[in-house]
Amino acid sequence: MTEADPVSRARAVVEAYLEASMAPDPVRAATFVSPDLALTFTGGRRFSGPADCTAFNAKRYAWVKKRFLRTDAALDPDSGDVHVYNTGYLYGAWPDGTPFQTNRYIDIFTVRDGLIVATGVWNDSAEILLARAGLAEAPLSGAPDAEASL
Repeated sequence: MTEADPVSRARAVVEAYLEASMAPDPVRAATFVSPDLALTFTGGRRFSGPADCTAFNAKRYAWVKKRFLRTDAALDPDSGDVHVYNTGYLYGAWPDGTPFQTNRYIDIFTVRDGLIVATGVWNDSAEILLARAGLAEAPLSGAPDAEASL
């Protein structure tokens, strides 16, 4: 694959955006997104840009980073958009200082003309917080951090 390959370029744009977002450096992250970015977090929360995400994360976590497991991408031959899927684990600390490291996530991006135009963010944070508060409908499996903190 060459530098001009749209799939490779889209993957690089997404990973650079995520690195900047986790710094957190919302100003740098904004250089990778379209002015009309559609950004939706878990629970259907809509944000207008990286600064909104940084502010939201500052309320939910003492600090948070992403450990990438995979970044996959596919070109839509009809639109020319590239759909990028980044999966892994969030790690960091809750507001009370309790550490976590196995909070699963998937972020789904649409990249058009080298810029991110849409992002969908899903992770286990809400479920883990419910479990920590004793409000989970069933025990969590595969999330040892949640179980250990109960």
